[in-house]
Amino acid sequence: MRAVARATADRSEPFADVPPSQRAQWFRGIHDHSSEVGDTRICVSAAPYPPAARRDATRGGFPAVPGPWVDRKLGDFSRLRSAAERLGRVGQGRPADVRRALARAAVGAPGLRASTLGVDAARAAAPAAGRLPDPRLTFGLDGFPVTGPFAGQLDQDDFTMLRIGVEQDVPSRARRRAERDVAEAEIGVAGSELSVARREVQIATGLAWIDLFYAQRRLAALEEVLESLQPLWNTAPAGVASGAYRPANALGPVQLKADLDDRRSSLVAELEKARAELARWTGDNEPETTGPPPQDDLDLAALRSGIARLPILRAYGAAARRADAEVDLARAGRRPDWSLEASYGRRDERFGDLFSVGASVRLPIFPGQRQDPVIAARAADALRVTAERQDAERVVTASLQSALADHATAKDQWLRSRDVVLPNVLQRSDLETASYAAGRAGIVEVLEAFTAVANARLDTLDREAAVMRQVVEITLTYGNDAR
Repeated sequence: MRAVARATADRSEPFADVPPSQRAQWFRGIHDHSSEVGDTRICVSAAPYPPAARRDATRGGFPAVPGPWVDRKLGDFSRLRSAAERLGRVGQGRPADVRRALARAAVGAPGLRASTLGVDAARAAAPAAGRLPDPRLTFGLDGFPVTGPFAGQLDQDDFTMLRIGVEQDVPSRARRRAERDVAEAEIGVAGSELSVARREVQIATGLAWIDLFYAQRRLAALEEVLESLQPLWNTAPAGVASGAYRPANALGPVQLKADLDDRRSSLVAELEKARAELARWTGDNEPETTGPPPQDDLDLAALRSGIARLPILRAYGAAARRADAEVDLARAGRRPDWSLEASYGRRDERFGDLFSVGASVRLPIFPGQRQDPVIAARAADALRVTAERQDAERVVTASLQSALADHATAKDQWLRSRDVVLPNVLQRSDLETASYAAGRAGIVEVLEAFTAVANARLDTLDREAAVMRQVVEITLTYGNDAR
């Protein structure tokens, strides 16, 4: 009877025939190696199961697995923890790769080429501004008789002649100066639009680089976890077959593995999306990221003091200069414009040829109905641009404050996840492993503990990625060109 009871105990619990003191001795290696993550010490187990515990399921005892299973699995667990502890901290290297991506985008982005061509077009048109308009060639038949004795005859009346001449309009000097100012302002507007477009491309490229960088890290972390846990998925069914576990225990690992596989599929899709987005800006077919992310070294004072120099606000300055030039152009309408004419008249030889010169002037005698409404409209446009700039500066200032607050919150959450949550989950996995070694926990609990480690690692990477996205977005949106 005692032998039957002993055999039943062997089949129902791993290490049932091993004294607790011996189990503790086998697993004291759990505390032999430790590393620090933040302020929490993480125990890393490297101790093997004893040879006596490696039994075949047909003999009743530990589930049927290869002899060195525990050695290998504890080594996998150790690598799992080591990988979690190697989660990269911000600011460990130069952001050269990000800069290379930004440089490639600045050269190859079609939108920037279009904006550059806009600047070239404005510069090409500037020399023509303020010039005299093209002269006009005039010609006609003057003094042709249609009644009287010489009706229908070209050579009988001394007033009949063929005339050819040239007319030249001469706008006022104020109008021509205002036209040159408008052309110069258009160059400034086109240049500011190029700066805004370049900044937008930089932001989009930097965010795409960060998305790809962390998509690769998340996928690599999850694949490492899956590889480490691969030998464990068949342990529960083997334990059921040996009588060590209840049949329902074999279903838990199936769900855990399915959840991790679903998350891997999502991460693969995110990786491809991030790669496609970065390729859109850099022009690379298969862009990759190497090296560390940018440094989290936001200079709050410099960011706040540099708001007025941002491209989006400088664009309003260029628009204001163009509006002022258009006001001057409208006011120039009050000045009279001239037109000069010279012509030559060909008559019959009996009467001789004629040469004529003349001038005409435009008379702005009703400015209240013509010029003044246009001037008022252009002046209102100038005031509108000024008001829009003030509003834009307030919007940018509020957006910066909001972005900095979100960044501080996200960074706090990331550090808490990295330094508190992740070490706690790792410590729990250590305890579950120790309990499993002592025969007080099953393989399902171990799998759940290490699945929690995987989720905590991915969550920490998600939070780090969110922080670095904010760093890149704040730096490229509100920083000066030197940064």
